[in-house]
Amino acid sequence: MVDAIAAIICVIIIVCVWFMLYDSNRFIVKTHEVTDERIRRPMRAAVLADLHNKRYGKKNEILLEAVRAHKPDCILIAGDMLTAKPGESFDTAIHILAELAKEYPVYYGNGNHEHRLKLYPHSYGDMAERYKAALGEIGIEPIVNSHAALQPYGIVVYGSEIDKFYYKRFKVPPMEADYLKKILGTPDPNMYNVLIAHNPDYFPNYAEWGADLTLSGHVHGGIVRVPFWGKGIASPGIRLFPKYDGGLFREKGKTMLLSRGLGMHTIPFRLFNPGELWIVDFKPGEH
Repeated sequence: MVDAIAAIICVIIIVCVWFMLYDSNRFIVKTHEVTDERIRRPMRAAVLADLHNKRYGKKNEILLEAVRAHKPDCILIAGDMLTAKPGESFDTAIHILAELAKEYPVYYGNGNHEHRLKLYPHSYGDMAERYKAALGEIGIEPIVNSHAALQPYGIVVYGSEIDKFYYKRFKVPPMEADYLKKILGTPDPNMYNVLIAHNPDYFPNYAEWGADLTLSGHVHGGIVRVPFWGKGIASPGIRLFPKYDGGLFREKGKTMLLSRGLGMHTIPFRLFNPGELWIVDFKPGEH
């Protein structure tokens, strides 16, 4: 009996290790369609989040080929393309962004890792300045508490960079009712408003502010997902079974697309939780 139990445990461990290696080195493509009368003409966007310097292929050619295969009109970045670690290279992030920028407009919203570089120069030195300069050389200017109006499409893309206070561990601090209005202004009700907001915990606030579609990341799908149930186990804020772990969420007629991301950092594996590349189609029509 003991030998049988030990054998079963060994099999389970082997299966989990196999899936961990498999899921840590693959991604899937997911799609979402938006229709709204304010959208003037069709637009397709590829959404990348939380790459954290991960490579799919020697030069990320597998990821690049997947993006190209869907022929997007633009790229939307939902933060954390690099990893904030003293002395860490960001060449992988810059390389794929450079390749994308050659072919598509890139709208880049910062995540907490890009933000952290700026907040703690005593830890990261001039890394923030060097990363910004590298982005500038390839023609990318991050959207930091500002917006880019895509007038031909009737779409506005906002990029929010909220204070580090809102990334506390163990709990979700309340956000002031007018905080987003202070940093972003007021969205145009005659345009379809897309908000790149890396931290998904504040989706109700984003919806209340007026984001028709929020693009988030940060949670990495919960790192490990429970088979069949599908819930993510933990968030970077060290909260078990976070409410927002991955997928689509609705609030007051608004939508959040929460990517499970493409890479890893502190916990360097995924289990039952492959990376995600999202393709979003924006189309004219009734909501």
